[in-house]
Amino acid sequence: MKETPLKINVHSEIGKLDAVLLHTPGAEVENMTPRMAQRALYSDILNLSIARKEYEQIEGVLSKVARVYQVRDLLAKVLARKEARRALLSRICISEQAGSCFDTLMAMSTPKLVQALIEGLPAQIDTLTAFLNEDYYSLFPLYNFYFTRDSSVTIGNNALICRMANQVRAREAMIMDAIYRESGAFDGGTIDLSNVAPTRGRLFIEGGDVLVVREDILVIGNGMRTSAAGIDALTQQFCELYPVGVKHILVQQLPSEPESFIHLDMVFTMLDRDKCMVFEPLILHNRSYKTIHITIEDGRVRSICAVAGILPALRKLGLDLEPVACGGTTDSWVQEREQWHSGSNLFAIAPGKVLCYARNEATLQELDKHGFAVLSARDVMAGKRNLADYGRCCITIQGSELPRGGGGARCMTMPLSRKAVEW
Repeated sequence: MKETPLKINVHSEIGKLDAVLLHTPGAEVENMTPRMAQRALYSDILNLSIARKEYEQIEGVLSKVARVYQVRDLLAKVLARKEARRALLSRICISEQAGSCFDTLMAMSTPKLVQALIEGLPAQIDTLTAFLNEDYYSLFPLYNFYFTRDSSVTIGNNALICRMANQVRAREAMIMDAIYRESGAFDGGTIDLSNVAPTRGRLFIEGGDVLVVREDILVIGNGMRTSAAGIDALTQQFCELYPVGVKHILVQQLPSEPESFIHLDMVFTMLDRDKCMVFEPLILHNRSYKTIHITIEDGRVRSICAVAGILPALRKLGLDLEPVACGGTTDSWVQEREQWHSGSNLFAIAPGKVLCYARNEATLQELDKHGFAVLSARDVMAGKRNLADYGRCCITIQGSELPRGGGGARCMTMPLSRKAVEW
């Protein structure tokens, strides 16, 4: 019997999770040397066996509360269709100047091709030039693909296909585009910015910078991975999607360094209807980086103005959020250390129920002060803790290896469907 496609439906950051897209890290994260780490956008190389055990906790908890889709499975469905395979491989080979590999890739079995597109296609050493080339790969491994948040964003009933800031991640977005359009697994529209020409500057936007706070509110980071031109392009698409009514986009400028400020969700995430996690020095005490409010009315930008910050702006829009400080409120050194290890990067599976790393102890203490019971993922997976017994809780996953890639629980999860929130 043919499976009914899942309706894409995400109107908040915190609604009860119905379905989520994951990519369990595989050999691609080990197909890397220290010399390649910087180009791969890593701060260090990973031990795959430990990373997989840590990731099993994320998948284990999520599988108890929602339907879990895997990128590899969906990609296989796309590649099993000849025309979809040809279209995707054409895009990839043109983008990565790997035209000579096209026939080889087309001739592969579907499992082998899935492996090659994710784990990398080793170069054929048949010339002196190829032998002396230290790149080793005709198609590089997708080292960052376990951060499924970045290459697409679910907004309402649509999937935004992102424009990645770095070429090393461009294939991720192409694969996600093919999955949403060609796998047959999903029912929803797509927003593709690949053919949009920027009016000024480079156009790039990544999912870690886009928060669907409420049905009528997006909060977007403007920094290393999301440009003003990218936000302008999304704003225009937003105008076309919603020709009636009022929508709001809050833009938060971000520092260009350190690299832990890579996305907005590294400094600000939603926890509940009335609570959020913040990196206090930037979100609460910012004097250097602008917060901008874009108001859209009946499909047109009505106004663009600077505001006092994300939380005051949201308060005026009817969301009065109490901030919980990443790393606590007393020691700036601890705040910086825990922010570096994704202490602000939490993922809500329901209002007041969130996933985070166990290593950020000061952040967990602060969550406890705000009424969040701290539970281990292992206990939840083993049935020793029932999430229904807790109003608010933080489920902790081990994180010695996964954070080396530069992200946390929100980075590693792409929600596909959530229940509506009663605000």
